[in-house]
Amino acid sequence: MRRATRLLASVAPLAAGFAAALLPLLVAPAAQAQSPLAGGRSIASDEPVTFTAEEVEFDQTSGVVSARGRVEAWQGDRVLRADRFTYDRNTGVATAEGNVVLIEPDGQVLFADRAELSGGMRDAALEGLRGLLAANARIVAAGGRRTDGRIIDLARVVYSPCNLCAEDPERPPLWQLRARIASLHQDEQRVRYRDAAVEFGGWPLLYTPYLSHPAPDAPRVSGFLSPTFGYTRLLGTFASLPFYWAIDDQSDALLTPQLSSDQVGNIGVAYRRRFNSGVLTLDGSVGNLQGDDVDLEGLGWHLYMNGAFTLNETWRAGFGLNRASSRDYVRTWRYGAPQTLVSTALLEGFWGIEGYARADTRLYQSLLRRSNTGQIPFVLPFGFAEWSFAPDAAGGRFTIDTQGYSLFREAGTDSRRIATRLGYELPMQDAQGAIWTLRSRADLLAGHALETDQGPFFGPAGSDGGWTNANIRAALDWRWPLMRSAGDWGAQVIEPRVQFVTGPNTGRQSNIPPEDSLDLEFTDATLFALNRFTGRDRQEGGTRVDAAMRSAWLFPNGGQAEGLVGRSFRASTEALFPAGSGLENRASDWVARARLAPVPWFEVTGRTRLDAEGLEPNLWDVSGTVFAGQFSLTAGYLESGPATLGGYGKRDEWSLGGQVRLDQNWRVGGFGRYDQALDRPVAAAASLAYEDECLVFETLFARRWAEAAGTNDTLPGSTLLMFRVTLKTVGGFALRAL
Repeated sequence: MRRATRLLASVAPLAAGFAAALLPLLVAPAAQAQSPLAGGRSIASDEPVTFTAEEVEFDQTSGVVSARGRVEAWQGDRVLRADRFTYDRNTGVATAEGNVVLIEPDGQVLFADRAELSGGMRDAALEGLRGLLAANARIVAAGGRRTDGRIIDLARVVYSPCNLCAEDPERPPLWQLRARIASLHQDEQRVRYRDAAVEFGGWPLLYTPYLSHPAPDAPRVSGFLSPTFGYTRLLGTFASLPFYWAIDDQSDALLTPQLSSDQVGNIGVAYRRRFNSGVLTLDGSVGNLQGDDVDLEGLGWHLYMNGAFTLNETWRAGFGLNRASSRDYVRTWRYGAPQTLVSTALLEGFWGIEGYARADTRLYQSLLRRSNTGQIPFVLPFGFAEWSFAPDAAGGRFTIDTQGYSLFREAGTDSRRIATRLGYELPMQDAQGAIWTLRSRADLLAGHALETDQGPFFGPAGSDGGWTNANIRAALDWRWPLMRSAGDWGAQVIEPRVQFVTGPNTGRQSNIPPEDSLDLEFTDATLFALNRFTGRDRQEGGTRVDAAMRSAWLFPNGGQAEGLVGRSFRASTEALFPAGSGLENRASDWVARARLAPVPWFEVTGRTRLDAEGLEPNLWDVSGTVFAGQFSLTAGYLESGPATLGGYGKRDEWSLGGQVRLDQNWRVGGFGRYDQALDRPVAAAASLAYEDECLVFETLFARRWAEAAGTNDTLPGSTLLMFRVTLKTVGGFALRAL
């Protein structure tokens, strides 16, 4: 008994030291992607070790401890197994032989033919290393060595997450990483490779004599990232090499120099910093611009900067600074293709779900080549606050809000406005199941308009000056959903709805600048709105009646067929709405909606607005989707007239898109949009993708044709061809042409 006690006392620290020594030795081969031990909890070296074997003996003369037959030692959640295990107490050399297995807490399994530790467990050598890691990854190495407890070397390393061929396991996987030597320097926490290559089907396609990157468990480390290569019409052949700079624990930066055959050069900077109360981000660049396809040659730049900070539990502040030298610059150097950049500074307050307040300022920069850019406003300031009161004894709820702004322009109208709105809503239900809703709203607005040097002027007739506007609206909304059973066919619903709205007449209000009511779209979605204008500087007045009939068939399988048709009738003849809006006459256009979804794999929805007299369509918006196993198809059609108060022109477009999964790995998709009025395509795209357990390959072709964007300007056409290859657990690279 005493002999066994001495034996266990000798073996226990050995097993603990052996496990602790073996674990870090196996990090390096998978470091190309991630640590094979990622997610496993750390094991303290002083945790108890349990050791079992079929046969154990201790030679007191030689000082050798030997264990044979199903040798197993576990510490915490890690398990070490071997056929034979010896420990020489004189030399301090420990050896595990035959089917050496290390099982990690996260399920990863590592194998070796033989392992030898020495130098107080600081030095180790392994033969025939193999590993089954997370994400289906596998590693194989001819041997491994750890020196001085700090430097780990693996010889002839192969790593791949790809499945082996079931018919021929000896066939090379789809892709694998191979290196002559992989070394991990734990002090530096860097992994270095000698003669590394990526092989596809056993053929080396990418090779580098030397490669270095941070260890998987290392903190953020500065260094170069994967380069990007490609070709575009404006850049020609280009290349970029990003450099990541880990400044400190709270901030980092990305420096990206770019070189091209048709431009001199460009350098971009992305910066991030996290504070205790917020975050700051910056994305900027500076570079040269030249060529026949650009308007402004020479030095160009862009700056996108944003920040958000919490002041206390109620208030937060933020800002956004977004500017660029020109649209040609950001388009050429691939920093997006925005039409407008918005800079703002804001202050927001939140009081649960009851209250909200916001004050901000806005500066717009149009990147379109317009002749009327002086009419783009500068907002200083814009303020908005609202409060929702608790329901009263009857179940109704009051809301109140106020807002104000000041707009400044180089050309056109400078205007200021302050407005407030008080609203009340009370829902009720009678004994027959009808739902009655009482709504009321009071608006009060006041403002001032000042004519600038040039451009259109919207203000009081005859001179600059102030204006006021007020409106009171009250509505009683009644709807009665009636349902009856259709037996095995489900249920039918018929729901008539009538709303009576009244208030004083307001007229066209042509002396008020139309800042937030530049367009209105009369559809079934706005049929029952108290004010059909989109903003507040146009108030709908007078008395009207809105009526609609909704019907639905609810199928037992959860599908349904639903439709609605409605119309609005005004009592007054005042010229309130612009021509073409559908509301300019006392009897409005007809609006209708239909939705058919009889089964989960099919749905079609359509909206229309029909002329009040001839029932000619003024709006068509139809879209449908089909899902059939591995196939999906979406089609749509949109026809609408020009915007009533400016902006968009007439639209008459078809669209079609879909995706097909050819098999378990391949899928193909496409999309197209065609302008029937102009008899030409608007946009088209096609994609092809392959994905399996270890590889993703994607190719995308997209084409956009030039189109008018406004006065003296067009949005340029573009073509994009991109190839992307992603090696799962490792990374990817892309090649794009634009």
